[in-house]
Amino acid sequence: MGLLPTIGIGMQIKINDPPREFSVGCDQGIVLKDCAHIALCDDEQITFNTAQGAGYDVTRKSWGFYAAPSINGRLSRFGLRAVLVKNQSMQYYVLLVEQGKESDFEAYVRCESLTICGWLNERTLPHVEKALESSAV
Repeated sequence: MGLLPTIGIGMQIKINDPPREFSVGCDQGIVLKDCAHIALCDDEQITFNTAQGAGYDVTRKSWGFYAAPSINGRLSRFGLRAVLVKNQSMQYYVLLVEQGKESDFEAYVRCESLTICGWLNERTLPHVEKALESSAV
């Protein structure tokens, strides 16, 4: 199925029906379902919502994407916290943890043998900024 025009200036959605399924995780025990592909034009935004009311924005820009709302602003007001983790292959990920789902996240970290590098919040972000400035790439 091709991209379908939808409500929006230029956004298009390709729905995978049925979703493509594939296994991931340390033991390949997690089955992901690839449900749709969304093409955004510059300055278009989509918001993903959970049943509990948390929200996550992605905004298309001419140069790429805003991958999340402001980490120390709207993201926390949307009920999410950002955390930097790495896996055993030394790949780094920024994950968003929903308020009230911390025990699920901790179980996931244990199961996948992830290392929490640090929570990204108003207390830690100035230290991250300072460390990055001093390690000018």
